[in-house]
Amino acid sequence: MSSSLHKLSAVGLKSLPSGKHEDGGGLRFVRRQDGTTAWVFRFTIHGRRREMGLGPYPDVSLKAAREMATEYRQQAKRGIDPIVKREAEKREAIRNLHMLKEIAQDCFEARKAELKGDGTAGRWFSPLENHILPKLGKMPIAEVDQVVVRDTLAPIWHEKAETARKAANRLNLVLKHAAALGLNVDLQAVDKARALLGKQRHEAKNIPALPWQEVPTFYASLGQGITELALRLLILTGVRSAPIRFAKPDQIDMEARIWTIPAELVKSRKGVTGDFRVPLTDEAIKVVEDALHHGGEVLFPGQREKPISDMTMSKLMRDRGMEARPHGFRSSLRTWAEETGQPYEVAETTLGHVVGNAVERAYQRSDLIEKRRALLAAWADYVTGNGGADVIPLNGVQR
Repeated sequence: MSSSLHKLSAVGLKSLPSGKHEDGGGLRFVRRQDGTTAWVFRFTIHGRRREMGLGPYPDVSLKAAREMATEYRQQAKRGIDPIVKREAEKREAIRNLHMLKEIAQDCFEARKAELKGDGTAGRWFSPLENHILPKLGKMPIAEVDQVVVRDTLAPIWHEKAETARKAANRLNLVLKHAAALGLNVDLQAVDKARALLGKQRHEAKNIPALPWQEVPTFYASLGQGITELALRLLILTGVRSAPIRFAKPDQIDMEARIWTIPAELVKSRKGVTGDFRVPLTDEAIKVVEDALHHGGEVLFPGQREKPISDMTMSKLMRDRGMEARPHGFRSSLRTWAEETGQPYEVAETTLGHVVGNAVERAYQRSDLIEKRRALLAAWADYVTGNGGADVIPLNGVQR
């Protein structure tokens, strides 16, 4: 052993007075006036004198301090700054300790602006919250690999194929968000998990729709209750259920016969933002007037004056033994429009779909509201039997 190293002894450390005590090779033991202690390693790198703390005594023993000093001394000889290297290792360790749950929440917050109602409906986050985070939420995101993803999705991969697909897609976005934050993640984990899981047996099915030829009969069977009025307006306008449920009197201009659906209730459409105007036909205005008689902050109030629930209209149809669901009336309208030769761009815009590429939309600023008004007027005439439809009343209800 060199005489310039290991000058201190483990036994003698406790009795050393205040001051700086050299062990050799750059390792120094410091006892302060207040009795606290510290190990300090002094080295020269690129002609610059530096000091780095190794921790207090006795938390760091003499043996441990010497081992660290030896390692750092060798690094300095190779031109590696031990302080810079240690800080880099700390940052990497911190990055690798980020839990999946934290990153998922941060990803959700970052995407809220592009989600309907800032994601308050919970549909974007729920696949993660219900199927990914209960098992993987507390796992460091750096440890998320194809095996744990496969094991997490396996129970629902075939039985709940669409839910599994959404959960996988959301997790993939979270991993990309983590990578953008500079975290160490496997961006291929989800794709590799899909390969391990294999092709899904379950095929996604379209929401059942009532054939357009049967819509007049169903419409004629509806009464004047809140749920039935909501279904009437949904059928007549072709909008989704959320705008119907959250419709408010102040959204409707009775004189202009236009219903303006706020942007937060409009399903995200690539390249299109803002409110969505819906022209109201004579029949639609009658429905609105009937609904206004019920009063309330919303047009179709449920319990405690809150909007009717998402399942209320579906339940009415299900209780009648129907396979079709409310959302399917959009398909009924679109098919009728196709069969009766309605202009493609007018029919698509009526449903709130984006028509044309970005360049075409830049030049086509009109929302075709008057053409859509004519289309919906023809649809209303058909639905109510005024257009020559053969309406067969159900349950003895005649309009």
